[in-house]
Amino acid sequence: MHPAPSVILFTTLSGAGFGFLACLSLGLLPATGWAAFFAWGLAYGLAVAGLLASTFHLGNPQRALRAFTQWRTSWLSREGWASVTTLAFVAPGAAEAVFGWPTGDWTRVTGLLAAAMAIVTILCTAMIYAQLRTVPRWHHWTVPLSFLSFAAAGGLILAAPGAYAALACLILGAVLMLQFDRGDRQFALAGSTLAAATGLGPSVRPFAPANTSPNYIMREMIFQVGRKHALKLRGLALILGALLPAALMLTLPSGPVASALAFASYLAGAFAQRWLFFAEARHVVSHYYGQV
Repeated sequence: MHPAPSVILFTTLSGAGFGFLACLSLGLLPATGWAAFFAWGLAYGLAVAGLLASTFHLGNPQRALRAFTQWRTSWLSREGWASVTTLAFVAPGAAEAVFGWPTGDWTRVTGLLAAAMAIVTILCTAMIYAQLRTVPRWHHWTVPLSFLSFAAAGGLILAAPGAYAALACLILGAVLMLQFDRGDRQFALAGSTLAAATGLGPSVRPFAPANTSPNYIMREMIFQVGRKHALKLRGLALILGALLPAALMLTLPSGPVASALAFASYLAGAFAQRWLFFAEARHVVSHYYGQV
């Protein structure tokens, strides 16, 4: 699949943002006043920036609101509703932390609901891709697991730098290795072949090229990345996204400096992994064009 920058930004920033919002809603960063303003503002900013970036990939971004009408059948629509609900539930806790408004037990209730809805939002984002049987690499349970792991690691790096954040990063590293391994097998395990697609038997072969020049489907659905480059990017994703942040969390004193350095490394690794997530995904339409 063509790794569009808007979708990479969307899945990376929104995941980190909603992960951070979940941590803040659970009280893992008990900040008040200006410190709370910057913490909650960063969480909101990451989440909203990611959601806005997703509209750049639409043919008609001005019609993005229509996606909310398809919640019965579309994971994208469900993600939209879940994200709006999360941001609404987060508001009381943010207001209490920033402005000192006493809300009592109400804040604790909405905080738990906000954390739960943040997790639901991340799962909906993952299911946009994991539901697609036509992309075997994505049609696997490791996809939602990796999205959740990235969100948890990013949120804990910002909210609770230290041993727990380091553990989350190491778990993320293990999940990435598992996802790379399982993803490489999925296309073959799906049994997707030209013979299966046409029902004409094992000896079927294309009579002539499907087209004489590249078209939209080839640009968007068929993207080939060299194995040598893919292995390098996997290494970068693993080192920058998981191992280096874990090392920084364990060696540096907990505080803004450790969080900033670890989060910068985490984001670089997340961008590398998410680029590969799209670039390595092969759509079954590649059989038609003979580019499997």
